[in-house]
Amino acid sequence: MNALAATNRNFKLATRLLGLDSKLERSLLIPFREIKVECTIPRDDGSLASFVGFRVQHDNARGPMKGGIRYHPEVDPDEVNALAQLMTWKTAVANVPYGGAKGGIGCNPSDLSNSELERLTRVFTQKIHDLIGVHTDVPAPDMGTGPQTMAWILDEYSKFHGYSPAVVTGKPIDLGGSLGRDAATGRGVLYATQALLRDLGKGIEGQRVVIQQGFGNVGSWAAQLIHENGGKIIAVSDITGALKNPNGIDIPSLLKHTKEKGGGLKGFSGEADSFDPSSILVEDCDILIPAALGGVINKQNAKEIKAKFIVEAANHPTDPEADEILSEKGVVVLPDIYTNSGGVTVSYFEWVQNIQGFMWEEEKVNAELKTYMTKSYDDVKSMCRSLNCDLRMGAFSLGVNRVARATLLRGWEA
Repeated sequence: MNALAATNRNFKLATRLLGLDSKLERSLLIPFREIKVECTIPRDDGSLASFVGFRVQHDNARGPMKGGIRYHPEVDPDEVNALAQLMTWKTAVANVPYGGAKGGIGCNPSDLSNSELERLTRVFTQKIHDLIGVHTDVPAPDMGTGPQTMAWILDEYSKFHGYSPAVVTGKPIDLGGSLGRDAATGRGVLYATQALLRDLGKGIEGQRVVIQQGFGNVGSWAAQLIHENGGKIIAVSDITGALKNPNGIDIPSLLKHTKEKGGGLKGFSGEADSFDPSSILVEDCDILIPAALGGVINKQNAKEIKAKFIVEAANHPTDPEADEILSEKGVVVLPDIYTNSGGVTVSYFEWVQNIQGFMWEEEKVNAELKTYMTKSYDDVKSMCRSLNCDLRMGAFSLGVNRVARATLLRGWEA
């Protein structure tokens, strides 16, 4: 099941639990606006290349639309629609005053030089600048993009609208980015995991953790922070390979290796054995954290998963068919629209700081993030008790209910 079909399915299940009117349900599902633009740039060799850019603005009932921009060869309208919708429910679960959006360009950033990426970003911004804005739609980094990409968008947007640091989040610190933003999603994963375990009378100390696709931004920060808090990272993988050590991998040494070598996990000389990355999902562990791509847990491999808990750091890593299998096995799944909301929460803090013109210390950012993540978990659990449902449906129902209430309060008519 593709991301859009799975997201729509979870949304409709939540509306049934909530008993929403069918007309309101349809209104909440249809995106506010879909944008598709051609981005033609000169390559460094003088040739021209064209790429297709997308921005889906899903809902703005609760505030400006918010969501990342990804550069990836598989960016397509269905994926962007699904992720935009997920952002609507995610911002509502986090209880930050945003709606949902998502964007991307179908390209392979590794095939483009830095100057080509800058030209592509600026052309894309030129095509959508009148449809984004500080109080309209606030982009952020995603897969294949980062602080430098946001700096280019900020600069290009400001040519049309004046200096506007709050138009994007995830910026470099020197341009108004927030301290703690780089680690925010991974830190949120830590706080979410701690909230789940605390609810079950457990702690993170000594828990055996596997992080699949785990040395991008989210996975590496989650690994570092879980390790620092006493968790035992027994296996990790990335595009270069996979490593495991049942006694725990030396995460500080591995992080040092990846930064110095710049080539991922491959070639690590510490005490860890290489193994087939395709088998990492079925490693024996307490906590499994899928940390990058969607759809990696499916009906084919769900039966073989040995983890007690799945903490979804990636967007849509678990197909609905797999959810049913995991539920029958007694595996507790902490859903993505809660678990990885640390990034958008600190993006909200960055936006607030930019609007106020007053920046926070990192300790304040991290403390506020922990407060938000803990409160969100409690709110999800409260919804689970009210509707007698699992954590995924609790989170979806919480998000959908908040957006539905805001829509009705603003004067929606059936």
